[in-house]
Amino acid sequence: MIILFDLDGTLIDSTEAILESFYASFKAFNTRVPSDEKIKSFIGLPLDIMFVKLGVPEEKKWDYVDTYKKHYRPISKQKTILLPFAKEAILKASKIATLGIVTTKTSLYSRELMEHFGMMKYFDVLIGRDDVTHPKPHPEPIFKAIEKLDTKNKKIYMIGDTCLDCISAKEAGINSIGVHSGYGDRKDLKKCCEIVKENVLEAVEFLSNKD
Repeated sequence: MIILFDLDGTLIDSTEAILESFYASFKAFNTRVPSDEKIKSFIGLPLDIMFVKLGVPEEKKWDYVDTYKKHYRPISKQKTILLPFAKEAILKASKIATLGIVTTKTSLYSRELMEHFGMMKYFDVLIGRDDVTHPKPHPEPIFKAIEKLDTKNKKIYMIGDTCLDCISAKEAGINSIGVHSGYGDRKDLKKCCEIVKENVLEAVEFLSNKD
């Protein structure tokens, strides 16, 4: 079995660092900072798309992204935590499957965070926003991940907290499990994910019982 995990809202909570970095970026350009709820509604999308959806002109989005990243990296470790049950889920999953991470976060920051938590050693592959041309919900990130793994005679699952994860999985021809621990709307998750669980540990336990 192969289990691919989303990061933000599935394994980690970096909301504080994300919001603070958005504040810093908007303030750097003397533009009005959107509400927390509006920012959080787009978490899971790539930063450039988030900024455009938050009102930044297309031609200026990468300037905002650069400012965001300069603020985010120094604070990311101290203002990010593993979600409840995430460590237990990773340890349990590592005993029954090959593990990977597929995220819209930058791969460098993602790897640094998971190494900070002592969890990166359990994952055989990590695909971030900078590793693909087309991020989730496009299937490219999942295709990139499974290209690096031995998939022969193995069932493949994607676990994530938004429809982006489940749609990407469906387009890639693999199974998906949605979790309510992150940023996805509960009603939407039921519509776009094959299976929905409360958190990542429940998702892994479900797969453990299936194997």
